[in-house]
Amino acid sequence: MTKPNPFEIAQKQLDDCAKILMLDSDVHEILRHPMRELHVSIPVRMDDGRTHVFQGFRVQYNDARGPTKGGIRFHPEETIDTVRALAAWMTWKCSLLDLPLGGGKGGVVCNPKELSVGELERLSRAYIDRVWQFIGPDKDIPAPDVYTNSQIMAWMLDEYSKIAGKNIFGCITGKPVCIGGSCGREDATARGGMYTIREAAKESNIDLKKATVAIQGYGNVGCNAAVLCRELFGSKVVAVSDSKGGVYNKDGLNLENVCVYKAETASVVNSPHTQPISNEELLELDVDILIAAALENVITKDNASKIKAKMLAELANGPTTPEADAILYNNGVHVIPDFLCNAGGVTVSYFEMVQNISMYCWSLEEVYERLDSKMSYAYHTVLDASKAYNINMRQAAYVVAVGRVVEAMRLRGWV
Repeated sequence: MTKPNPFEIAQKQLDDCAKILMLDSDVHEILRHPMRELHVSIPVRMDDGRTHVFQGFRVQYNDARGPTKGGIRFHPEETIDTVRALAAWMTWKCSLLDLPLGGGKGGVVCNPKELSVGELERLSRAYIDRVWQFIGPDKDIPAPDVYTNSQIMAWMLDEYSKIAGKNIFGCITGKPVCIGGSCGREDATARGGMYTIREAAKESNIDLKKATVAIQGYGNVGCNAAVLCRELFGSKVVAVSDSKGGVYNKDGLNLENVCVYKAETASVVNSPHTQPISNEELLELDVDILIAAALENVITKDNASKIKAKMLAELANGPTTPEADAILYNNGVHVIPDFLCNAGGVTVSYFEMVQNISMYCWSLEEVYERLDSKMSYAYHTVLDASKAYNINMRQAAYVVAVGRVVEAMRLRGWV
């Protein structure tokens, strides 16, 4: 079966919003396409002496509200349409959180799991060598994403600073704390999602102390989400999964054991004292909260009607297709849409930029307090729009976010 095109999905979601807001056709058409995009070929000397040419991208979708901001993905199935979609969603995400930023995204077609540390460093630096003219603190600020991390950001920061001839910590976010990173960045995406889940639980009358949780996607975000569900709320995580499959225990998983097992085997599959479960079966479990923390398009028109969870929290980007959205809404599933639920990462990245500019570091408690305030306010803004327009939460998030971008474009005289 052909995979849905993520950029076509992003455009369809925008089209629905344009009808609700009754946007002028010319404004709508501008918003349907990236402002600019860069395609690069990246030659890298491999450990065996040969040179391999990787393909990379950087998309700057819209900068009406400020410099573009967005992560860099290293993934073997990366495509320009995925990067375009993610850059669009970053535009709406930054707007929704009322950050003075636009949306961007980058990617390299590679499999980091097959690269040595040296090859990974050379690829990271070579990517910056190809895009440095197009990025910077007042232009476009990259950050970590799928299969990239703080170490990769450190290499990229160092390469950019070498080219610039001086330290420019604000050119990259998601850095190690000792070289300009922010406290709280490592679990920011998951923690920000927890704040929206807390607020949504009040709306959905879910007692989080008694709630059961299933998490599809047990990478950095999913793992942090599992721990935080237990630590912040006392919820019981009964199932988790990764790309190879999942595990289930109706009495609750021993998360420490699962984490140790995955570290040793690279998968949660066959963790002790668990039952095997497929990714598809996990989505259909009878739980209070389903957290989608994997990749795009996992909830479709084919399985949306089988979702039994009362709440769907989208920590992944684009896990739900537009057709599935309508089914979930009609079935009473309370969806916390991706560019609201997973906005904690870019919000703390913005905090990191502010700290870099001011040359002053905030405490962990201050970061968490400010993140809570931003995420909670954004959730209730979306909820209010959902009720006012009688539309689903994703449509409401678009109405708020796109409306702010359009206002900026009009004030600047673009339209």
